[in-house]
Amino acid sequence: MGIAERKIRQKEEFRASILEAAWHQVLTEGWQSLSIRKIADAIEYSIPVIYNHFENKEAILLEFTKEGFQKLADAMNDVKMQHNAPAKQLEVIAHAYWDFAFEHKEYYQLMFGLGIPACERVNQIVEMKTMTTVMISTIEDTIKASPDPEADVFLKYHTYLSILHGLVSIQMIRNEGKPNAQDRRILQDAVSGFIKSLLV
Repeated sequence: MGIAERKIRQKEEFRASILEAAWHQVLTEGWQSLSIRKIADAIEYSIPVIYNHFENKEAILLEFTKEGFQKLADAMNDVKMQHNAPAKQLEVIAHAYWDFAFEHKEYYQLMFGLGIPACERVNQIVEMKTMTTVMISTIEDTIKASPDPEADVFLKYHTYLSILHGLVSIQMIRNEGKPNAQDRRILQDAVSGFIKSLLV
């Protein structure tokens, strides 16, 4: 391995150690507590060294946001590929979204901390666009097979996402731990109603 390659690897390893320390801080103290100073203390480097790798705290948060949206997109796509009927795909995607939110609560709270991402932001971040594309393409396929193939895909997408994000947010605000069977039934009822509205 040459000097240039070694430097690149060392830079990547140090960057990874910054993110690891930041994630540990998030898990133990929450997103609000995250700071460059605490990260520097954790990895025993000076603050300017951290700034050589990340412009600011927001740049670190953006890395986790991207990672979270990619994980969510992968989870939804995995369950989608297990079914052929678009309507069934919408149903399992909804449950994958729900499961992700409560199995990866720290990611979810960062990803949607300011509500549903605006279209401009979605278009700027590839991982967000990947996640929305999984939903939109499935809704589009469902509409194509419906009695109203001219229905507004993006209107339906925002309705679908609002249902999912709204139910997750209500559950998180209640802060009663993991959702129970009744909460899951509410999700299923809401999603079934949405899918039915596409097919009539």
